[in-house]
Amino acid sequence: MKTMVIVSHPDLSKSRANHALLEALPKHTDIHVRDLYQEYPDWQIDADREKQLLLAYDRIVLQFPFYWYSSPPLLKKWFDDVLTPGWAYGPGGEHLKGKEFIVVTTAGGTDKSFQAGGDNWFTISELLKPIHLTIAHCHGTFLPPFVVYNANRASQEQLKAEGIRYAEYIQTPSPVLVH
Repeated sequence: MKTMVIVSHPDLSKSRANHALLEALPKHTDIHVRDLYQEYPDWQIDADREKQLLLAYDRIVLQFPFYWYSSPPLLKKWFDDVLTPGWAYGPGGEHLKGKEFIVVTTAGGTDKSFQAGGDNWFTISELLKPIHLTIAHCHGTFLPPFVVYNANRASQEQLKAEGIRYAEYIQTPSPVLVH
């Protein structure tokens, strides 16, 4: 399975958690990693190029820090610029049909803080519903997210272990589907 990881972190060099996840990937040659903030520092997304890349891969991993209960702004712009009517949805818009999408995110809060009644009131799955619905609307398959909780306080050993788990997870043939 050809996998593309689209990393969207405004300052990846300062992220211990996202960096640790990516460090686990280079030995896996069937995974292509791209950094949106590095590729598009001027925020001028080449939508045609992005569409061609999406067509070339079976599984697309969207990796980002959980930013104010959402994704960083460049990833949102990527959705707006790339997932267009007539291509990703609507009449003639079935180019992503059969593509698998996995959200990989790092959260500063604990797993307990992302529960009903927790500090953040909602689960990560509930807070990721806009992305889940976007993928579903575009005929893609939304696979269960991979979340690193308490990322700000995790030790290097814990982050390294999460990186190994991450590399295995995104290569697992079709984890349990989320409907």
